Amino acid sequence: MKKDVQHIFLIGAKSLGAYGGYETFVNKLTEYHQNDSTIKYHVACKANGSGCMDETKLDGVTDIVKDRKGNTLEFAYHNARCFKIGIPEKIGSAQAIYYDLKALNESCRYIKKNSINDPIVYIMACRIGPFIKYYYKKIHRLGGRVYLNPDGHEWLRGKWSRPVRKYWKISEQLMVKWSDLCICDSINIEKYIHECYDKKGIRKKNPETTFIAYGAETRRSELSDDDPRIVEWYGSKALKPKEYYLVVGRFVPENNFETMIREFMKSHSKKNFAIITNTNDKFLDELEKKLHFKADKRIKFVGTVYDQELLMKIRENAFGYFHGHEVGGTNPSLLEALGSTDLNLLLDVGFNRETAKDSALYWSKDSGNLAELIDKADSLSTETIRNYGKLSTKRIKDEYNWNYIAERYKSVFEIH
Repeated sequence: MKKDVQHIFLIGAKSLGAYGGYETFVNKLTEYHQNDSTIKYHVACKANGSGCMDETKLDGVTDIVKDRKGNTLEFAYHNARCFKIGIPEKIGSAQAIYYDLKALNESCRYIKKNSINDPIVYIMACRIGPFIKYYYKKIHRLGGRVYLNPDGHEWLRGKWSRPVRKYWKISEQLMVKWSDLCICDSINIEKYIHECYDKKGIRKKNPETTFIAYGAETRRSELSDDDPRIVEWYGSKALKPKEYYLVVGRFVPENNFETMIREFMKSHSKKNFAIITNTNDKFLDELEKKLHFKADKRIKFVGTVYDQELLMKIRENAFGYFHGHEVGGTNPSLLEALGSTDLNLLLDVGFNRETAKDSALYWSKDSGNLAELIDKADSLSTETIRNYGKLSTKRIKDEYNWNYIAERYKSVFEIH
């Protein structure tokens, strides 16, 4: 017998509508299900600290509940109940773990208080492995299930020290073990989960998995070519449409900014290289010492762009897009590039090949490889570039459109 409403608690994203993989995912999932009366989302959001939720920047927020001091406790957005979690700001990198645990505590309290039947608690990322057994059993006692999005190899990220990487790997194993279903956003991640953790589940069972990717848009930006927002942005950055390569992503070592900048400097391209990222001064100084990129006027760090229509227009007008991510599953910034930019030059790793297939060009980290590809790309005909654009847009429409992704999630969430 099918229930009237499936309650789903989303744990792990910092906010809705912000720049980031999980944040984009939660925003779109709730948007595409907002008129579905059979699904009710409860979304944890950070109340303070880096990346916290600022509901005043969103259109369509309703039902705001505040405490006596005027701080927002919860609100409705996309017909989802969004509840805010405050965290101590003096605990450093432990903030993420504290945030997930407190969000789980609040979810369990709410489930019990409101006698919610068969809830699903969907946890994004593998941060709380040492604690997950306790919450798994608690949620099961409440009649619920625990779903997990294992993200993509957090333990391989270059920003972590060796002890922290060891923690992430152990945490990942425990999170996979104590979950009822792993929803993998990449076929390669799903394969990895089985290779590493088969026969290591509860009572030595294999983990239950399914594959559902992230989604992306294929529509064009609402901004016209002469819209003041895009004209002013180009003017302030000394850029022109179709005269720049672009990259959008977090400024971390595993996204291979060093390789992309070094190789671009080696190339003979007359175009610019626009880098949209939240720069890290320490990493930026390290790159300058190694590469001396400031002497190359083509290299332009242009800050962040959170206006999604403007960012879409910037992608559309790029001559080419670089993607250097080598850790993780299906990457949202890659999907957005494939949906918007005609010519995409991707690091040749399984995740990126799986996503783009024959709709992009590929490069390795070997010295001179990307520089040679850039020179080749510069000489491609307009027709060839347009054909790559048609192929990449088709990939998004066929496999990664948000409507399809939302329907896949609904089928997984349904209880019969």
